[in-house]
Amino acid sequence: MHRITGRTGGDSLIEMSPTDSFNDDMNGYHQQPSSSSGSLQQGESAESPLTPDVCVETCESLNASLASLAPSDHSDNPHIETQTLEHINSLTGLSRKRALFLKFRSRIDKQQQSKDSVFFRDGLRRIDFVLSYVDDKDGERKQERRRVYESNLENVGLELETEDKIESEDGKTYFVKIHAPWEVLATYADVLKIKVPFKANDIPDNSEMPMNWLSTPFRLPEHIMHPEPDYFTAPFNKSKSDFFLIDNKDTFFPPSTRNRIVYYILSRCYYISDECAEKDKKGIKRLLNNGTYSAAYALHDCRYWKKSRDANCESERFSLYKYWAGFGSFFKEQPLNLIRKYYGEKIGIYFAWLGFYTEMLLFAAIVGTICFVYGVLTYDDNEWSKEICSEKIGGEIVMCPLCDKKCGYWKLNATCNSSWQSHMFDNVGTVFFAIFMGIWVTLFLEFWKRRQARLEYEWDLVDFEEEQQQLQLRPEYETKCTNRKLNRITQEMELILERTPTNLMGKLFVCWATVLLWISLIIACIIGVIAYRLAVYAAFASIMKDSPTTNLQVVGHLITPQLATSVTASCINFIIIMILNLMYERVAVWITDMEIPKTHLEYENKLTVKMFLFQFVNYYSSCFYVAFFKGKFVGYPGDYVYMFGKWSKLRNEECDPGGCLIELTTQLVIVMTGKQVWGNIQEALVPWLMNWWGSRKARSHPETLYSRWEQDHDLQGFGQLGLFYEYLEMVIQFGFITLFVASFPLAPLMALMNNIIEVRVDAWKLTTQFRRPVAAKAHSIGAWQEILNGMAVLSVVTNAFIVAFTSDMIPRLVYMYAYQPEELNMKGYINSSLSVFNISEIPLANRPEDGENPLWFNNSITTCRYRDYRYPPDHEKRYTHTMQFWHILAAKLAFIIIMEHVVFVVKFFVAWMIPDIPSDVRARVKRERYLVQEYLHNYEVEKLKIQLSQNSHNDCNCTPMIYPSLPKHEVLSECL
Repeated sequence: MHRITGRTGGDSLIEMSPTDSFNDDMNGYHQQPSSSSGSLQQGESAESPLTPDVCVETCESLNASLASLAPSDHSDNPHIETQTLEHINSLTGLSRKRALFLKFRSRIDKQQQSKDSVFFRDGLRRIDFVLSYVDDKDGERKQERRRVYESNLENVGLELETEDKIESEDGKTYFVKIHAPWEVLATYADVLKIKVPFKANDIPDNSEMPMNWLSTPFRLPEHIMHPEPDYFTAPFNKSKSDFFLIDNKDTFFPPSTRNRIVYYILSRCYYISDECAEKDKKGIKRLLNNGTYSAAYALHDCRYWKKSRDANCESERFSLYKYWAGFGSFFKEQPLNLIRKYYGEKIGIYFAWLGFYTEMLLFAAIVGTICFVYGVLTYDDNEWSKEICSEKIGGEIVMCPLCDKKCGYWKLNATCNSSWQSHMFDNVGTVFFAIFMGIWVTLFLEFWKRRQARLEYEWDLVDFEEEQQQLQLRPEYETKCTNRKLNRITQEMELILERTPTNLMGKLFVCWATVLLWISLIIACIIGVIAYRLAVYAAFASIMKDSPTTNLQVVGHLITPQLATSVTASCINFIIIMILNLMYERVAVWITDMEIPKTHLEYENKLTVKMFLFQFVNYYSSCFYVAFFKGKFVGYPGDYVYMFGKWSKLRNEECDPGGCLIELTTQLVIVMTGKQVWGNIQEALVPWLMNWWGSRKARSHPETLYSRWEQDHDLQGFGQLGLFYEYLEMVIQFGFITLFVASFPLAPLMALMNNIIEVRVDAWKLTTQFRRPVAAKAHSIGAWQEILNGMAVLSVVTNAFIVAFTSDMIPRLVYMYAYQPEELNMKGYINSSLSVFNISEIPLANRPEDGENPLWFNNSITTCRYRDYRYPPDHEKRYTHTMQFWHILAAKLAFIIIMEHVVFVVKFFVAWMIPDIPSDVRARVKRERYLVQEYLHNYEVEKLKIQLSQNSHNDCNCTPMIYPSLPKHEVLSECL
């Protein structure tokens, strides 16, 4: 019998004797013998000066050693390489030893397997995980930790093989290769309830679409899209292993499942001898943090640009690079099943969501482009812009100064260009597009739920959340648990973390106070940028009063004080956003760690909420300012409103007669485009440069000497939060194209172009620049789903307010239908939208300084105009709001209410009409559950018949057993 003993103290590992064999009557598997922890000495002799005599002696000694390695005589001698290596290791001079060893290794490796392999030296046992470390001279404590840790790994059944540092490229790094035999895999697959196939899927696939041939150019080969047959699956049970379709135990569990199981063990294995002394002294994560190991990673199966020479290696990395990561495949579908098989469900779900989001953007981009084209085609029908540009109308209207002291009087036709530009985005099509995007968001979210439900079934993630809540307990949480509590559902004792009300409230206060502090810091920075806009505008106005920028070719006549202020302020704001992002990321991780979340899912959700709240304020606050505050609280020439009071002399900004929408468009384009360009550079270029620099020496070595574990060691590590930042980037982009899309219909087109590149950049960097991530399961996109739902609702409100208060659409419609009911045209609109003020009544503090006024201004000009609806100075209600102002305000509020209700009704109706789970998926789930019960019942009946026949054959009167005698595993961790 196979002996399995459990640990005490809440350990979640299952200890197995490495010398016992696994005698399973049902499967008949014979375990490979265990390898030692390393065939070479983990040390180095002291170096001495390299003299000519030593060189001659060394070369003669080495030649003698090599001469004894005749292949015909010693090809089967396992001790020759070790003896020669020990001899080389005793040579003096590290660089000399290194050169001599490479020559030696290049000769003997011709008779052995290539170092570019994912197997142990015997060529049979697969490397499931690799640990690397550098043996420090003063690292006795680290050596002891490694010794105990690796010993404990062997005790739980893992097999280790160590590559000496002299075998590594730098001559300093040890590599510990880990293999999980069948017994360990079967045990933990049972513990983790991993679903495996038991019957081929017998439900016919009726998903053929009409005119399916049109999609042929976008398809990938069938063996890439569906690398595995479709099976019905059930949670693995070690005691019923012959119930499942096990053809080959070496390949039954794919490499992604194998490295997930091994990482589960590594995360819970102790590295101290006395486990009861310090309970938290366990897990590979802590060993990486304290420098005991330098890296822990799973291996890629081959080089990405060519297949492995080993026929037993799948070379799935090569297939992913060829059909998915290459930029030439940007128009092809994604091999989601192969991504899931190689990287796990969590990464597969991300790319499925990103691909679906990009597909849906195509429809929004088409409609947005049509609305923009409509604005361009109706360019000549823009009556109000013609009036602004007319010398007889706009050229005769004198406008009041836009700032104190440094701004002079100006003519309305100075805003001619911005008025024409504004019309391309501020037209009737804007209203239609805002309503369309409110419905598009709902369709996107509802259809994604259906796609996600299909993936949940196809990837065996149905009922995943309930099963995995306990299985994914964080080791950091387990180490802090001191008590146990009865679970009312399972009736088993489970670990709980005792938190007193005072302690809990204190931690919550510290966490959220920190978040609020950083959000306040963002708001302070935004206020600083606004102050910059107010202060710099006066400077630009003074500099540009004589139009010096007209000397610039092409764009000179387009540069105005408003545009210069808006562009420079947007660039400064973008730089501040990037800096605050880098600073806050560490803070968010720190305060989330301090809360000690129970599960990985809970940890990610808590971090998601904190990061998104910060990013929301960081990225969108400047757009909210331009959209809803700029130009809304200005006052009028005799009574201007100041930002911090009149003492600050920072007068609130005004919108020019063309409206504030064009400034919102400018702000949106700069921040959105800048973030996307910077994100792609940061994601692709930085890892490539770091990998290029780190592997510059090793690239010159032959393939047979540059081992697979060294190649992956030279790559960048894909952190635990790697996907988190990918989701965050896309959700922030989603906010830009939904919250403010009424100001920029081309935003979905820009997002579509970016995402087509983003999919391939993410695929390329994951396949070529990063180590293979540990496979993880996820049945959905997590908390991001609720965030997207919230932003979808908020986008309806923001776009309604943008159309009503930022755009000039409502004032124009009110003027045309209420004040031009007979002609229904826009003639006279500009004159109607500008109020009159007596120049002699402007306070001295607001008047332009000497020399600031243009040459055409003289004392014959007695009035100036400003953008508002107020009575003129000769009216009895002078400078108070006219009835037209109140009509427009009522129309704006009515539009907001009507638009919100119409869009929300359509949204809820569409959501109600579209079921979250497709009917065929629902049928397949029911069919699979039925088959599991039926097959298990038949399995137990057959076992009972066999045992009864055996008992009657042996004339045994003992009570029949349904199950054969199997090894029993004592599982002590409540999370299992």
